[in-house]
Amino acid sequence: MDQVYVVRHKVMVEGLSLRRVAREMGISRVTVKRYVSGGVTRGERKPAERPQVVLDRVRSKLDKILEESKEWTQGKQQLTAARVWKMLREDGVEVGETLVKKYVREWKRKKREVFVPLQYAPGDLGQVDFFEVLVDLGGERVKAWMFVMRLMHSGRDFAWLYPRQDQVSFIDGHVRAFEHFGAVPHRLAYDNLKAAVKRILVGSERELAARFEALTTHYVYEACFCRPRRGSDKGGVEARGKGIRWQHLVPIPAGPDLAAMSATLLMRLDAQAQQEKRPGTGDRIADRFEAERERMLPLPARPFRSSAVSFPSTSRRSLAKVHGAYYSVPCKWAGLDVTAYLGVYEVILVLPDGGRIIHERKAPNGKSIDYRHYLPELARKPQALRQVIGALLEQLGEPFGAAWRLLVDVHGPMQAARVFTSVCSAIVEHGQEHVARIVARALRDDVPLALALAPPPPPETILPTLPASLANVEVEAGSAADYDTLLQEMS
Repeated sequence: MDQVYVVRHKVMVEGLSLRRVAREMGISRVTVKRYVSGGVTRGERKPAERPQVVLDRVRSKLDKILEESKEWTQGKQQLTAARVWKMLREDGVEVGETLVKKYVREWKRKKREVFVPLQYAPGDLGQVDFFEVLVDLGGERVKAWMFVMRLMHSGRDFAWLYPRQDQVSFIDGHVRAFEHFGAVPHRLAYDNLKAAVKRILVGSERELAARFEALTTHYVYEACFCRPRRGSDKGGVEARGKGIRWQHLVPIPAGPDLAAMSATLLMRLDAQAQQEKRPGTGDRIADRFEAERERMLPLPARPFRSSAVSFPSTSRRSLAKVHGAYYSVPCKWAGLDVTAYLGVYEVILVLPDGGRIIHERKAPNGKSIDYRHYLPELARKPQALRQVIGALLEQLGEPFGAAWRLLVDVHGPMQAARVFTSVCSAIVEHGQEHVARIVARALRDDVPLALALAPPPPPETILPTLPASLANVEVEAGSAADYDTLLQEMS
């Protein structure tokens, strides 16, 4: 039987004195008194306090190294306990590695941040982030960026794939997410990414980028920002982005373009919301989202335009520079200003006459040149035409390619370029479709291309019908001598 129990029973139940119990049990009266007073609980043992001579000797050096480490460590280059021990040994301090590791572990424990379990009201908060992913685009494995917006109350997700992580893609992701949800959360939490933040001020204050500020104003929601280098402030979307990569992007998705792959990914996320339950609640994510949407902000009358607007001047080469890349416009607009709308996948150039030119968006220093814009110049520059004929024929299509090959076979490249300038001139004057029909007919009927494109002869003059009284009158041809005789008679 437990000794503590026996002592307490003898004193408190049987009424024996402390002295007698101590004598009978063979223990000191101090121990008996401690048992009776409840100072000892069964199963507990008070650890013995031992002097820490070595630790006390090196404690100040350890604290100095650990406190100053923030000045010469950063990111993933962090100080380890093993490195601290080696630094002490290099300074001539004899200390055990186990003692140093134990001290560093306790120091880090005290410095470690404690997270508060949060609650999310319906419609109140969403979190946003970009994630790097791999995709097989057109048979080639490339890097892409996945935009993710997560509603924290319901757990509903939106994701879309982009070719780059820039402000246009960032804003486009918001517009698509809001339209998909059919509502806007009251607050969204972000990292301090350049697409949103122009400058970090004191505390939680931020100077917003102009386009991002326009986005928040349009949808009337509050932008909240995490502490720098503290991903835990938006741990919900951080964890969900990793989960989406593992659950929906393995095997690596493949497709002809990112838009098609994004639509498939979004469809899978919506299906998952219909089937899965929110952890800890027992409710389906889709059901919680329907209840949450009623508490969210309504969509404005029109969506925000995600394209960035600029007003570049076109060069003498009839090229407009937009976001570091060059795009062609009709050569008659060379030297004038145009309006450029930079989108995720395309660039729209609005010309002074209201016309619109659409190019596929290129990377900085890239070029998108449509040589059909230069046909008026190519119509009078056969040498320049010969230099760009490959790209021009690819843009014109057939039957112009067949016509060029025939001209080269018959006349050679130099003369073929001279003849083909008439094709360019005809397209400028009559339009590509009309000239394509003429060229196709000429190839079919084996008519020389220059003859087929030549302007038709003027119509014959048709004289009006003479009256019957003048039908038999013949007018003889006059001569210069007749006029001389007439002049002599008049004189």
